[in-house]
Amino acid sequence: MSLFAFPNPVNEYAARVTAGLVVLLALLTAAAGSVWGLLAIAAGFWLRLLFGPRISPLALLSVKVITPRLGKVKLVPGPPKRFAQGMGAFVSTASLLLYAAGAVPAAWTVLGILVVAASLEAFLGFCLGCAIFGLLQRRGLIPAEVCEACNDINLRRL
Repeated sequence: MSLFAFPNPVNEYAARVTAGLVVLLALLTAAAGSVWGLLAIAAGFWLRLLFGPRISPLALLSVKVITPRLGKVKLVPGPPKRFAQGMGAFVSTASLLLYAAGAVPAAWTVLGILVVAASLEAFLGFCLGCAIFGLLQRRGLIPAEVCEACNDINLRRL
C-alpha cells in the first residue's frame, strides 16, 4: 500500500459521518472564534486528502468507532470522495489564510461555505465535491480511467 493511498471503494456512511464531524467542529470553531479550530479543520482535510482515513483523527473516529456501530455499508467510488477532500482542503485553507491576513469576516464566510457543503453530505447524502468531479469527468477534464466506476454505470455499486 502506498503512503498516499486513498481507499476505493469508500463506505458512504463513513464519509457522511466524517462530514458531520466536520460540521460540528466548524460550528464550534466559529462559535469560539478559534484560529486553532480553523487550523485543525484544514489539517484534517489535508490529512484525509493525502493519506485517506489512516491519519485524520475525525476520519479514524468515523471509520473505526462511529460507523461500525451504525452497521451500515454502502460502497461508493473513492476518487470522487478524494476530490471532495481536496475541495475541503482548499476551502478550509482559504478560510485559515483569510483569518491570518486579518480578513476575519471573510474567513467565517468561507467557513460557512464549507459548513453548507459538509452538511449536504452529512445530512442529505449529497456530495458536492463528487458532483463536481462527475461534471469535470463528463467534460473530459478528469480522464475516464481515474474512476472507471464513475464513468461506466454498469460498474457502479448500488
